[in-house]
Amino acid sequence: MVDHELSPAQRRVWASLPAGSREALAALSGADLQTLLLSVAADRAARVTPAAVLRRWRTDRLVRPCATDPRVLAGVESRLWSVLPAEFDAVELSPVAPLGTCTAVAPVSQHRIVTATRSVEVVADCTNALAVEAADRRSRQPTTGQVHLAASHRLLRAQRFPAGWSSHFRLFALVSSARDTGSGRTQARLLALHLDYWQRVLTALLPETEFAFRTAFFHPAVRERFGDQPGLSIVDLPDAARFQGYYAEAHWRTMARGADGAFVELGDGGLTTWTAQLLGNAKERCLVSCLSVERLAALHSAQTAGPADVAGPPGPDGRHS
Repeated sequence: MVDHELSPAQRRVWASLPAGSREALAALSGADLQTLLLSVAADRAARVTPAAVLRRWRTDRLVRPCATDPRVLAGVESRLWSVLPAEFDAVELSPVAPLGTCTAVAPVSQHRIVTATRSVEVVADCTNALAVEAADRRSRQPTTGQVHLAASHRLLRAQRFPAGWSSHFRLFALVSSARDTGSGRTQARLLALHLDYWQRVLTALLPETEFAFRTAFFHPAVRERFGDQPGLSIVDLPDAARFQGYYAEAHWRTMARGADGAFVELGDGGLTTWTAQLLGNAKERCLVSCLSVERLAALHSAQTAGPADVAGPPGPDGRHS
């Protein structure tokens, strides 16, 4: 990193260290840097008192428990799993992923991610982690193979959210990967598979709620192949251009009307280049989608038990929050 890319805080820290420290650290091998950071962490942990742990527990937004009732979340997640199509494999992800899992394939800042010391990071987006798993499975399949994965995972984000939101939240996510067969056929097939699932989820859990998939197509062949799907309420996405750097060919946001009459975002999805990048094969197609379990649980509780029994304050809707 060159000097003009440093933040004021980074410049202050480097200026406080002995001359040459930055160059010496940059020259260390990955293993040696990890050894150094683990040693520093052990020294700092040895000085922590029980009172300090309790104080940090009360004040650090990254460690505070979520306000949502886990029994409500468990009930909603059970319904999500129960209607999952048979072709999807369930995956229980590790709490951490390889360092750079998000930033290597998507335009996401590492400052949003909690980085650890063993060349790993706390999972900040389970769709990225599932895409890595999908690429690994695709690498062992024939060309005609395909992978469909699902996971429910609690994510931790480093950026600051509005008051009342938690820094960690639960997403239910799908990732599908297959080889392009031309003319947008593969992309349209994957889109129909994911959107049909999310439609069935919302119909089952929010039978009295109006919902819509606000969709944008960046590739005319994909739009033509997708056509008009029976039962899917598709409306145009007005600000789709700002997501083109993240998504390719198609993107949607899943919206539901809240108790106040306004639409709230529950999640999103779209085609990406992630497995193509991971496998070094431009013919690979990858569709990712997710939904906020907390937000779904809050709407479900409000609909079935009344406002007094709502699951808790809704967290961020998904990867772009």
